[in-house]
Parts: sequence; structure tokens; C-alpha cells
Amino acid sequence: MSRTALRICPLCEATCGLSLTIEGTRVTHARGDRDDVFSRGFICPKGASFGALDSDPDRLRTPLVRRDGELREATWEEAFDAVAAGVRPVVERYGPNAVGVVLGNPNVHTLAGALYPPVLLAGLGTRSVFTASTVDQMPKHVSSGLLYGDANAIPVPDLDRTDHLLLIGANPLESNGSLCTAPDFPGKLKALKARGGTLVVIDPRRTRTAKLADRHIAIRPGTDALLLAAMARVLFDEGLVEPTPHVQGVEELSDALREFTPEAVAEACDVEAGLIRVLARDLAAAPTAAVYGRIGSCTVPHGTLASWLVDVLNILTGNLDRPGGALFPQAATDKTPRPAGPGRGFALGRWHSRVSRHPEAKGELPLSALAEEIDTATEDGEPIRALIAVAANPVLSAPDGDRLDTALDSLDFMVSVDPYLNETSRHAHVLLPPPPPSRSPHHDFALNTLAVRHQVRYTRPAIPLEPDRMAETEILARLILAVTGMHGADPAAVDQMVIDQTLGKAVKEPHSPVHGRDPRELATRLTGDDGPERRLDLMLRLGPYGDGFGVRPDGLTLEKLLAHPHGIDLGPLRPRLPQPLKTRSGKVELLPGPIADDLPRLRAALAQRPAGLVLVGRRHLRSNNSWMHNVPALTGGSNRCTLHIHPEDAARLGVEDGAPVRVKGAGGEVTAPAEVTDTVRRGVVSLPHGWGHDRPGTRLGHASTDPGVNVNQLLDGSLLDPLSGNAVLNGVPVDLAPAAVPRAPVLTEKLTPLT
Repeated sequence: MSRTALRICPLCEATCGLSLTIEGTRVTHARGDRDDVFSRGFICPKGASFGALDSDPDRLRTPLVRRDGELREATWEEAFDAVAAGVRPVVERYGPNAVGVVLGNPNVHTLAGALYPPVLLAGLGTRSVFTASTVDQMPKHVSSGLLYGDANAIPVPDLDRTDHLLLIGANPLESNGSLCTAPDFPGKLKALKARGGTLVVIDPRRTRTAKLADRHIAIRPGTDALLLAAMARVLFDEGLVEPTPHVQGVEELSDALREFTPEAVAEACDVEAGLIRVLARDLAAAPTAAVYGRIGSCTVPHGTLASWLVDVLNILTGNLDRPGGALFPQAATDKTPRPAGPGRGFALGRWHSRVSRHPEAKGELPLSALAEEIDTATEDGEPIRALIAVAANPVLSAPDGDRLDTALDSLDFMVSVDPYLNETSRHAHVLLPPPPPSRSPHHDFALNTLAVRHQVRYTRPAIPLEPDRMAETEILARLILAVTGMHGADPAAVDQMVIDQTLGKAVKEPHSPVHGRDPRELATRLTGDDGPERRLDLMLRLGPYGDGFGVRPDGLTLEKLLAHPHGIDLGPLRPRLPQPLKTRSGKVELLPGPIADDLPRLRAALAQRPAGLVLVGRRHLRSNNSWMHNVPALTGGSNRCTLHIHPEDAARLGVEDGAPVRVKGAGGEVTAPAEVTDTVRRGVVSLPHGWGHDRPGTRLGHASTDPGVNVNQLLDGSLLDPLSGNAVLNGVPVDLAPAAVPRAPVLTEKLTPLT
């Protein structure tokens, strides 16, 4: 007998509501939840395949522990005993920085991944922290930190009300949006056009999004910041600047951008000067407008400058913090809003990596530096000897996976929290598998801070955990205890500690709704079935829409949220400045020192031209990094690892459609089938990210049948945006030649059953 259950989709940033059909303990069908307050029934192929991913037979059910060189099934007790025995001696002998922590992208898609890693990092005290952010969006965090004093204060385009939307390096018809949480992004773009609005797309590829645009500019890869700077220069030169209030540094910015005229950047960008002027004028003339940049403009040599200039254009045209422009979302679990005023500001480079001296950004070191931090000895501290990887696969996501692959094999100890035995977790000494998403609760802590409409939703597990499974929240709580010297303690103590610390701080803050109250009494009023739910209740009550523990009787609580299974709509985005600002001046600091210091490097780029072909990545609607290639329904067809090349470049190089092509970069070479297409501009080739499932010792049965190639192996990790430490993944030079290389056999590791 079947039943239905609601679930928020965790498979991309759109966070669509799903209605699951469940037979016994298996999800047999997924459709969009028509009553979901945010997604209104929208679903993409990833959400429709929820059941197949959830029941993937290659998902691990039991912990694995390495014994005599082999990963063997073990009990949970044995696994955490091994973690404590493996990590604690490293901390005690070499110090906390000898333990590295790698956090992957899926952490922002789970309740546990949001609640527990901050506690893990605080408990360990390590500075050897690496995340997927530095192969993705770290430039946006850094530019926001410098502009607004808060690295997480990221304005998003008001898609439902804007009249003019300019996208640069973004392809939301394939990605579903990123750093902009918006179910049915394609529908919102079509609605923009239907109401008479304008869509402009700047991208070296004629993507599905570009095909929908009113104007598509096929820019030369890596020159995004030059184009945006020239648009800003036009606004100054033609008297079109009407800046957002609460801004300082407008005149200084004008002087700093004086050299970036349309004529000066035109050849470098391969965009006519007259067209650049039109882009700027149209942006300024629109009743409302928003500029939105994403991964294509982040993963380039001037990623932070490009991210900064996206906001500069919104600010100079008065479109920051106004309806129809770009606004700052306010999630239901955000901290209690503090009064507007100066803050502590944002600092870069508070410490540096040990080997190449890369500066810290937002508490992180570049993921590109992970291999050298493990395999290179210096006099400045110990190398990383133990590694904790939570939902991370850096062998595929970081540059030069071959070097990292070797480095991971040299570690004294490694623990991985992952449902799969994949290219990275195969090196673990202990592998802790979380349960499938149908058996986990879900609330989008991080992604709601980027949502295009205020709302709040929470779904409990659709299917109960089996006796031999452990909740992801408990896995991470026990991991925290094991590596911080409290192995064997009650995992509920982790949640209680956080609750006590949060309430203890809240009652001392004058602007808090619980100022001066008894934190112990407040703790007794929290509801929920377990520690994670009590923490969610706490955050909702103290948040901007919360009841303040009875101060606002109509405010949010967990009980109220549970009474609304399709979510609660909290209304459209609203202007919030100057409240979100945490700069030392209390204003938007338009020309921060680190940005001004990096502009000479951008000026030097005016004279730079690629000598040959350059490489860019690409996304696909049925992929999300390396997660989903083991689901047959999400691979094949157009979702293949092929090299896109323009017909003229193919003819010049003797490359035939479908034939193997050898691609060589600074980090190595790969061979992939050519796909000749005019959707990529001349001089540019494209390979998708997340493939390369051909390493021995993995357990990815379907992915290994058509493994593709790891595009990041073409990179040696030396190319970084200096301000953010973000890897340069786009616009990198490569050499091409026809090739005929036989595919190597795929090996799989056999697991020894628990006896």
C-alpha cells in the first residue's frame, strides 16, 4: 500500500518542494509539490529522479574501517573507536593544524551539514580548513565582505519584479541558479520577458539561457572584470550615476576606473566599444535592473574584481537594495537583527598556508593548496597528517587530482563522511555513510539566505531509519566527540552545548528579544523530537520572524512551522540597508583597500591576449558536480563528457566530430570525444566538471561504465585569484590534438563482509 510524504529536494540550490510516493520503505515516484509556498509544483529531472538516487544500490549502508590495508565493514562503535584512535594522537603530538578538514558542496544541502561542521571546526581549532567554496564562489564572499563588512551578505536579483536582468557567467537554465535560490528560474526568466523586460546574457557559450536572451554577448573567457569596469566607466562619463544611499567612495571609484574605457577593453574582451556603451546605457535607463554574476565570472583570474564590479554596477545605478534590483534576503534562521551601525569589518589574510603562503579568506585556505599542504615539508609548521572529509570529493573537484590522489594515500589517517566509496573516500581509514535523503530531515539554512522570496519550510524524514543506519546528525555529533577528546560521551551533549552557548550569549545582547532572561528557563521551552529540532526551534524563535520566546505571540516557532507542511510564505524581498552592513564605517565601502590594490593587475590584463585555445567548463541540468553520475536516469543523452569545439577550430586542427581528442594543460592531459558545435565561440573549448570516474578502488557501478575525464587534471593548481584563493578554472590555455587512446579497464574494490 502506497502513501505520500513531502520532502524538500536537496539536489541543487533551487530547493523545490517534492511530493514522494512511498511503497513500504522505498520511494517509487517523485513529483513537484503544487502547494509548496516557494516552488509551486516546479520540478527538474534531478528532483524527478529522487527515488533512484535515494535507493542507489551502491550507497553504503555500513561503516567501513581499513584493516590490513583493506576497507572492511564494521560496526558504528568500531568505526568511531577507530576515528578517536586515529585523529586524537595527531592533534596531541603535532597540534590541531596537522588535522585538515575538507567540506564539500553537499554540506549546504543537508540539515546536518549546516549545523555540525562549525562545531567541529571550533572544537578542533585547526586552521587547515578547505571547502568547495574556493573552486566556486569564494570571490563573491570576499567582495561582499569588503563591500558590506559581511562575507555572507550577498544580494540577489529580485527576479519577480525586475525590468532588466544582466547575467554574466551564469546559466540558470542548466544550473537552476546558484547564490540565488529560485525554484523555476527558467519560468522566472520567461515571465520577465512576458512582462516586457529585457534579458542580457554575457557568456562565451550560446547556452540554453543565452538562447532565451534578448541579447547575447560571446565575451572572451576571463575578461569579465574588464567588461564590467568599462560599463562602470560609461556610467561615470555619461552622468548616469545615481548611487544607492549609504555608500562612500564614489569619487574615488571614478578615479580608480578612469583607464577602463570601452575602447581600452574592447580588444581584450572581443566586444565592440559601442556595444559596451549600449549595455551600460540600457542598464541605467531601465526602471529597475539587476546584474547577476556566477561561476563563470568567479572562477577566472580576476574573480573577486568581477564579483565586486557586479555589485558596483547595481550600486551606481541605484538598483542595490530596491525592489526590482538586487536585495539582501533575510532567512528565518538568521541571527536576531542588530541595530544599524558600524561593525568589525572584514579582514583577509589573518593567517597563511604553510607552503605557498596563500592568504586565508573567510577562515579557509585554497582547496588547490590541499595536496602541497599534505605532501610538502617546510620549517613553518607540520604538514597535514590527518584529514576529515565531509561530503567532499576533492580528487575530482580540485586541480591536479593525480597529485592529491597520491597525497591522500600518504596520510597517517583519514576519515570520510560520504554515502559512496568514491575517488576521494577510497583513501579513508574510516568511512561513515549517512542515510539516504528520504530518511533525513531537511531545512535549508544556507540557501534561504540567498532566496529570491522570504519563506520557511521544514520536512521531517519521509521514511524511518532502519536499525542498522545512523542519522547524519548523530554521525557528525559523534565525529565531533571522537576528534575533540570526548569520545564515548552522549552525542546529545553536542546539541545541548550549542543551545546553552547560544542562549547564554543571547540573553546578554541588548537588542535580543530575550535580553536579561534566564537561559535555563528558555531552554526548557524549546520543542522538537531531538537535539537538531530543538536547535532549529531556537534559531527560529530568535530569528527575524520568530516569537522571541513569547515576546511576539504570532512569530515563528518549530511547532508553527510543523503545522504548515508546505511552508510559510514570508513575503517578497525588502530593502534593508543600512542594517546588514558590518563595515567599520557603517556604510557600503565602494573602493576597499584590497580591491584598489588589485586593480593594477586588471590594468595589465588590458594588453593580454590568449595565444591559442582556452578552456571553459559547463553545467548540465541532470548533473551537480560529481554527485549524480551513478544514477542511470541522469546520465546519457546530452549529459556526456565531451569536448565542445567550434567547427572552424575543429577544421583547423583536424578534429572530427565524435573522434577522440587529446587535451593538454599545465597539470596534465586527458582524452575526450570531440563534439563539434557552434554553441561555443571560436578559440574556446569546453569540458564539463565532475567526471573522471575511472580510478580503481571505487564502488560506483554505473558511473564507471562511462567515466568521462577529470577536467581539473588539466590544471596544476598554480592559477588562483589572489584575493580569494579561488582556483582559476575558466579561460585557461590548453593544447589540442587528435588522438586515439584505448580506454583503461575500470577496477572496483571488493568489501569484506562483517562477520
